[in-house]
Parts: sequence; C-alpha cells; structure tokens
Amino acid sequence: MSLAAIVLCAGNGTRMKSNLPKVLHEIGSFPLIHHVMTTTCQLDVSKTIVVVGHQAEEVSKAAISFDENVVIVEQKEQLGTGHAVREAMPELLEHTGNVIILYGDVPFISSSTIKKMIEKKNIGSDIVIAGFKAQHPGAYGRIVLENEKIIKIIEAKDATKDELENNLCNSGIILSNSRNLHDLTKLLKNENANEEFYLTDIIEIANNQGQICSLVLCPEMETLGVNTRLELSKAETLFQKATRENCMNNGVTLASPENTIFSLDTHIGRDTWIGHNVVFGPGVTIESEATIKSFCHLEKCHVGSRAKIGPFARLRPGTEIGNSSQVGNFVEIKNSSVGEDSKINHLSYIGDTNIGNTVNIGAGTITCNYDGVNKHKTVIENGTFIGSNSSLIAPLNIGSDVIIGAGSVITENVPKNSLGIARARQKNKIGLGQKIMRKLRGLRYSSTGK
Repeated sequence: MSLAAIVLCAGNGTRMKSNLPKVLHEIGSFPLIHHVMTTTCQLDVSKTIVVVGHQAEEVSKAAISFDENVVIVEQKEQLGTGHAVREAMPELLEHTGNVIILYGDVPFISSSTIKKMIEKKNIGSDIVIAGFKAQHPGAYGRIVLENEKIIKIIEAKDATKDELENNLCNSGIILSNSRNLHDLTKLLKNENANEEFYLTDIIEIANNQGQICSLVLCPEMETLGVNTRLELSKAETLFQKATRENCMNNGVTLASPENTIFSLDTHIGRDTWIGHNVVFGPGVTIESEATIKSFCHLEKCHVGSRAKIGPFARLRPGTEIGNSSQVGNFVEIKNSSVGEDSKINHLSYIGDTNIGNTVNIGAGTITCNYDGVNKHKTVIENGTFIGSNSSLIAPLNIGSDVIIGAGSVITENVPKNSLGIARARQKNKIGLGQKIMRKLRGLRYSSTGK
C-alpha cells in the first residue's frame, strides 16, 4: 500500500524569538524541515504535502529546494493541527493508501519507527500513534490506554492533576488511511482551552465509531520538538552524538569525536581517519582510507581515496581532490580539481583551477583568478612542477611536464616540457647595504638623543 506524508510547518514559532521561520533553523547545517523530508525519502513516499502558514514563501522555497515535487498547501489561518491536516486533505482525494502526519519541528523521527507503525496498522488497526515514555512529561499530551488500545489523548492544558501524572506521551505523529483521515478531520471541533482543532481529538472520534487505535512506542529522543533556542542547541548536540556514533560504527576513526562536527549529508568511507577539530559543512563526501588531519574545514567538496588533507586546510565548494593526493597546512582550495598523486603541501591558494596528475605546487603559490569583475580559469597539466612563491595570473594554461621557477609571476601560457621563469633580474650593489644601515642607525640615535 502506498504511503503519503503531510508535514506540518505553519506555526509562528514565537518562542524562538527569531525573524527566521522555526522550521528553517538548522541542525547539522540543514533546516529542520530537511531532516523530516530526509525521513520521507527513506520511506519512499508517493506524495509529500508541506503545510505552510507563517512566512509561507520562505518555508515553501526550502521545501521545494529539497524536493521539487513537493506539494505546498497554505494554512492561511492557524487554527490548530487538526485544521492544518484538514486543509491538506484535498490534495489526497485520489490517494487510497496510508498517510503519515509529521512535523517540521520534530526532526529526529526515524523511518524505522514509521515502518513499525505501518506494520501495526497492517495487522488490524485503523489509526496508529507514535508515543513515548517521558522523563519529564511537561506540556506533552497524555495517551490513555485501555486493553492496549488508545482510547483518548488529553492535551496537557486540558488535563486534570491526576491525568498529568501519566508519563505516556503523544508525539503527534499519526498514521491512518487517507479516506479515514479525511472523514475524521471533518468531524473535529474546537471546544477546548485554545479554541483550536486538535488533531489528537480524532482518537476519541474514532473510538466512538468502533475503530481500533494502536500505539507504537519509540525513543523519546525521536520525538524531540524544537521550539526554543535552547531546544535547538540540545537537538544539535543529539544530532552530532548520533552521527559520530554512526560514523565510527561504519568503520571511520575519529581522533576526537566530541570535537568533530558533521552535517546531515556528510558521507565518509570506511578506514578514513579524522583528526581533532574537523568541521564538515554541507555537501562533503570522503572516500575510503582518506586522512583528514586536525583543524580542517570542508564544505561541498569531494575527497578521493587515500588522499591526505591538512592540518589547517580549507576545502571550499566545488573542490575535487583526486586519489592519493595531498593538501597540506594553510592551503585553501575553491572550485578546483586536483588530479591523482598531486601535492599542494604549504601555504597556497588554488581557485578556479584544474590540476592534473602528479603535479607539485610549491609553498606560497597562488592562482590569481579574479580580476575584480570575473573569475578566470587556470589549467595545470600532468607532471608539472610549480616553484614556491609563484603567482599564476588567470586565464592561463600550463602544459604537462613544465617547471615554473620559484618566485615567478606567470601571465602567459607555458607549452609542455618547458621551463617558465618570470621575475626581475637581481642586482647586488656591493657595500651599499652597510652604508644605508649606518645612516639609518645614525638618524635613529640622533632623534632619541642616545
């Protein structure tokens, strides 16, 4: 049976105290909503509907940037979760399968939990709720069970003192058949303290109709909602901890796990070694057996197998590092490819450059790729040696097996097999250095009276 998803993202998020919509605040370099949509991708849903409201345009753009086929529904009046789902249901009139209700500010719900909910429904339930046992139930809605069936969910604001002692809590994540969900949400009423249409009220309605409402327990961590900056910080900590553990379980060595920072989409191959204080921004892929030394920062780049990066290296977007290549300390590379077995070991900037195989870039070399208006390309072909402290003025093509003399400013193409040198001729004035130094010292002593 096919599965559709409704992701609720219409809330104001006032407790974040931010001009940015709550679901666009980031964990692991990606907005909360992208974490939820990653889960829907793992479930291979047939249709994802995102319900927007507050700052609808910004939230819609973020959702579409993740999945261009997502369906956007605007909830013009925020009248509760039940109302939000009701607004989405017309988009599912032709959908005959199940629907999972998710939340843009609950980023950690796992695909495995949702699969358990689907299994539970398939063996004889009409509605399945994901619930958890909370250490501090607080404002969570309480699930009331009877004979292992959910008979109702009580919102904390409407609960009695005795009901609040129940620690079995509602995550808000609900699975049901599309037609059943459509019919139940039409019967919702707003007779509560907030005068809102609570989605959870469909449980009592369903029970009155003789439907079976079941519970699937999940870890409390999966249900963490992000409503404040403090909760965002806690969520980031949980994300990083889980990602580090997953990384190490898949064969990656982290020299200092607590100081390694990952993004949602970081991919690292087995037998790779990661040093202290390494930051992986979005879009990083590291192949197997690579070495990323301490204090490196990488984003939107690809590092080949057995390559060595750092320490103190920065790989910026568009960088491709070939197998067995080396990028050393205080080297910055942007929008460039580095071929196999090439070396850029010290104090260099490489931008908008294609570097071939077995190329050596000497210390202090820079590619001058920007003229103040446009970026220009540099090509360095296989087997070439660039001497230290060279400036390569793009656009430029340096052929294969070339040597560039140290300290050169190269402004013209260099043919293959050539030696390129471009620097002023040195002149030595015998004895003049001593005379100048004596004069300068004399002036200094006379001015200070010493």
